[in-house]
Amino acid sequence: MSAPAPALLVTWGDETQRVFARLMAHAAGAGNDEAFAAMIATRAGGGGVLPPWLGLDPAALRCLLAHHFPGLGDTRFTRLGGVRGGLTTAADPRRGERDELVRLMLMHKTGESPSEVWMANVVAAGCMGSDHLWEDLGLRDRGQLTGLMRRNFASLAALNVRDMKWKRFLYKQLCEAEGIYTCRSPSCEVCRDYHVCFGPEH
Repeated sequence: MSAPAPALLVTWGDETQRVFARLMAHAAGAGNDEAFAAMIATRAGGGGVLPPWLGLDPAALRCLLAHHFPGLGDTRFTRLGGVRGGLTTAADPRRGERDELVRLMLMHKTGESPSEVWMANVVAAGCMGSDHLWEDLGLRDRGQLTGLMRRNFASLAALNVRDMKWKRFLYKQLCEAEGIYTCRSPSCEVCRDYHVCFGPEH
């Protein structure tokens, strides 16, 4: 049965709606189905910042589609506009940064699904954007991002006890792992940039 697009995606265009509906019609019922469908649909409609193939290689993306949307078929997928294209090359100046983010998330993967590896790579690719992470990934809201972080990287998500914005939180974890502390305030509450790390994401 085809799932309707989430109500909060009021700005989705016809192509995005069509791709989302087609994917969800083939959803396997796994935890990450809707999140990946939203990402692919947004990418197909020209939104978000995810690179071609969502930042994965073509073989990994085919495996993702087969796992989450069985029966969709490669021939159908090739018509999902905006997802096809070249790969991110090793010459990418931020490749090392992405790899570090992937390693961080995989250290905390829940271990319940192969989808966690794909998700780590896609989320890392989304971190290269300049807006809120959930927007750059093409998700419907921050709650959907929080859900996928808890589902895929439970022990890492559990460290975000103060609901820090996810992109800030991930980079803070990298800095602390390297012994780098860029914040000069003795505590978050007295920091003049508190709103940058915490608070609502619209």
